[in-house]
Amino acid sequence: MFDTHVNLHAEAFQDDLEEVLSRARSAGVTRFLAICDRFDNYPAVREIAQSNPDIWNTVGVHPHHAKDFTGLIVDDLLAAASDARTVAIGETGLDFHYGYSAEADQVLNFRKHIRAARETGLPLVVHTREADDLTADILEEEYAKGPFQILLHCYTGGQRLADRGRALGAYFSVSGILSFKSAKAVREVISTVPLERVILETDCPYLAPVPFRGRRNEPAYLIHVAESLAKLHDTTAEEITRICEENALQLFKKITS
Repeated sequence: MFDTHVNLHAEAFQDDLEEVLSRARSAGVTRFLAICDRFDNYPAVREIAQSNPDIWNTVGVHPHHAKDFTGLIVDDLLAAASDARTVAIGETGLDFHYGYSAEADQVLNFRKHIRAARETGLPLVVHTREADDLTADILEEEYAKGPFQILLHCYTGGQRLADRGRALGAYFSVSGILSFKSAKAVREVISTVPLERVILETDCPYLAPVPFRGRRNEPAYLIHVAESLAKLHDTTAEEITRICEENALQLFKKITS
C-alpha cells in the first residue's frame, strides 16, 4: 500500500516516529508521501524523506498558513521541487471554514503553487474546504493557461466540484472519513469517481478511520481506508490496494522505486 498523505513531522509523532513507521511497514505500507504544510517546515519534512528510502515528500504552504508566507515566490517552490525526494507541490488550496488566513492571501498562495506545478510537471496536492466553487473556478482558469496534474486530497467536497475536477483529469484521495457513519454524502460523491482516479491516504495523525476514530491516526490504519472503499465498490481490499497503488505511482511519476 501507498499512504499518499502523512504528516510525519507533526508533534504527535515526535516521540515514536520510528515505531509508527515500523507498524505501518508491518501492516503492508510500502511507500509514504510526507506532506509539507509550511514552507519553513520543508527542511524537517525533507529530512524524514531523505532518511527513509520508502518515503518521499512535497513542498508547499497549507491555506491555513498562507498569511505567514505572503512573501513566498514561485522560485522558492521550484528550487525545493528540484530535490530528488520532492515529488509533488502542496498541500495548497482554499479553506474558508476556520478563516485562519484571509481569502485573498489563500488565493494568491494557491495560484503560486499552481504555477509551480505547471512549470515542474509535478502534481498539485489540493486541500479545499467550504470553497468548492472558487476552487473549481481557479483550477479551470489556471488550467486554461496550461495543463497541470491535480489531486483533490482527502475529498469531502460536493458533486459539482468532483465533476469539474474530473473534467480536468483530477485524481481524488480518500481518507478515514470514508468509514465515518456520518459521511454518507462523501461516500455518495466518491462512488461516482472512477476507481482509476482514486488513491488512498490516512492524513495521519488526523482522521483515524473506524475502528480507531478519535485516536491518533497512523499509516498502519490505511488498510481500513481501503476496506471502506472496497465496501463502496463491492470488491476486496486487496483489489482496492492494488488499483490505488498503481494510480498513485501513475500520479507521482517522479517516484521510480
